[in-house]
Amino acid sequence: MNFDQRLERAIERGQQQRSAQARERAERAMTEDECKNLHSKARLELSEAIEVCLRKLVVHFAGFDFQSIVGADGWGAKISRDDLAPGDGKPLNKYYSRLEMVIRPYSASRIVELIARGTIRNKEVLSRTHYQQLAQLDLDGFRDLIDQWILEYAEKFSARV
Repeated sequence: MNFDQRLERAIERGQQQRSAQARERAERAMTEDECKNLHSKARLELSEAIEVCLRKLVVHFAGFDFQSIVGADGWGAKISRDDLAPGDGKPLNKYYSRLEMVIRPYSASRIVELIARGTIRNKEVLSRTHYQQLAQLDLDGFRDLIDQWILEYAEKFSARV
């Protein structure tokens, strides 16, 4: 084989490599879109589960206000209430209680992340985070955690009020 033939083959191999890389990039882009779609579906299901559970909690504890959360920090819901209590010979004390649960927005790390923060009478009593890779996503496990964390908050709230 002379130099011209080897040159042509080298050029062909380079072109094949370039088209293989382009196909690979297209497959990765599809995978990225699929991940975004999967995250969106999970976010919708889980944020709905959060809203349903928190609305039930509001029914049992009068005075809580319910609010849906949709924004750059995530999707979910929160409940909150302000209480006034007489102080020891002082003016009224203000107490703030809240429970917030959100699903974080999609990120390049390809995870679904649930964050919960709870305060009872100005003291933080609950701060939890749980995440799973999209490839190993278990929505039932997330729903169980949502239930568990809300029940934990309800128990703590009823013990302190």
